[in-house]
Amino acid sequence: MTILIEDRRVRASASPARYFYFHMATACAAVAFLGFAPTYFLPLAAGKFSAPPSVHVHGIVFFAWSLYFVFQAWLAASGQIGRHRSVGLIGVSLATAMTIFGFLTGVTMMKRSAEVGQADGGIAFSIVPWSGILFFAVVFAIGVAMVRRPEVHKRLMLLAGISILDAAVARWFLTFLAPPGPPGPPPVAVTIPPALVAYLLLVVAIVHDWRTRGRPHAVYVVGGIVLVAVKLLNLPISATHAWHAFAGGILAMAQ
Repeated sequence: MTILIEDRRVRASASPARYFYFHMATACAAVAFLGFAPTYFLPLAAGKFSAPPSVHVHGIVFFAWSLYFVFQAWLAASGQIGRHRSVGLIGVSLATAMTIFGFLTGVTMMKRSAEVGQADGGIAFSIVPWSGILFFAVVFAIGVAMVRRPEVHKRLMLLAGISILDAAVARWFLTFLAPPGPPGPPPVAVTIPPALVAYLLLVVAIVHDWRTRGRPHAVYVVGGIVLVAVKLLNLPISATHAWHAFAGGILAMAQ
């Protein structure tokens, strides 16, 4: 009964601005689907894509989370807060699976790079998926902890959703802008421009805050700075002996 009363109150106070996060979640899902369409979804539908099972599970879990994110944002926007919270454990399960398979996919990429004689390149590049999934996992976990503070919670979830879109945008860069070259991982440096393009969605969220509350929320300011810093630091860290020893050790155990 309490949940029903709460839901009715939220519906009564709903405004068009409340649907902003639903629209942003939809935009994130669209970027994810369109980004991977030329290199995964379309080749898979045509029977021309071959990869280890972990890669397929990784793709399914990540896209499932994108759809779940849209659904949860819609529930919150339409005032169904009780239902939004009741299905929250699904998001926790998906995020956990994303973290596990995000790590495993990084290992798979290193192994495939080693098979074509580019082990060092694969080890260097592994920092890209691993740092990305670590950022997502940490922000998501904090967002779950802040579920009783909706203004913080919804911004953390949006930040987490935006943080994993760099790979989708990068597929378009690699498909249409990258020159032909030998098989193997791309240089870490080429992952930075696509990430900055994906992070433009965060700029949209900041502008929305400015228009609706007069200033950007601290989640976007602090989280955005950390997100960009992590991406930029990928390049120098990936070239260090410490990273090659760490990632190389994991590769050695996986072979």
